[in-house]
Amino acid sequence: MTDSDFDPVAGSKEVGALAHLYRAEVYRSTIWRQRLDMTTNWTVVSTGIALSVSFASANASPLPIPLVGLLTIMFLSLEARRYRYFAVWKFRARLLELAIMVPILRGEGANIPVDRGSALSDDYIRPRHRISVWRALGQRLRRNYLWIFGIQYAAYVGKVWIHPIEAVNFDQMLERAHIGPVSGPVTLTLGTLLLLASFALTIWSWRMDRRDTSTMLDYLEGEDLAEDPA
Repeated sequence: MTDSDFDPVAGSKEVGALAHLYRAEVYRSTIWRQRLDMTTNWTVVSTGIALSVSFASANASPLPIPLVGLLTIMFLSLEARRYRYFAVWKFRARLLELAIMVPILRGEGANIPVDRGSALSDDYIRPRHRISVWRALGQRLRRNYLWIFGIQYAAYVGKVWIHPIEAVNFDQMLERAHIGPVSGPVTLTLGTLLLLASFALTIWSWRMDRRDTSTMLDYLEGEDLAEDPA
């Protein structure tokens, strides 16, 4: 038996059930979106506290800035995991919008052809993440965290340059940049490499999103409704 042997989804009972399903998927995507905002807020607040402590006086230690940088890496990994779950619910809600809401708004009635419903039914039968961990990390860097890492890096360099008194040359600034037994050049090199790696991952993720040929884009082909990932 082939897909053509089945009638498309139509009828008040089916449409009513799908409406409840759509509400559930939107609710789940909203909850996970709020969790994304929560981790971002934690990062911003932690960074603000670290900067306030480090710049409180000329003799204050710059150590809170790299420490909160490590904490930011943890928040980034947590947010990337949450974003992968959010993408699942967003994918399902988006397919329901295109399959039900768009035809109704166009005056075509609620009617889901078999070939359009299969992408969603397959996702319920075999749930899977829509994007990889690395793409999720890159997307969260592009949206928020690359800017946060840049601010932390600039704040640390600025702190060791101007406090306790302004450095007279670059070598003096490097001498102040040490963290315990880790020398200043090594500290700044590690920070620079982290920032460059974050930037490279952001560019890679953006290119992967542009070349994405997943089910969602296949579904949207010819509809002129494709959009960039959030």
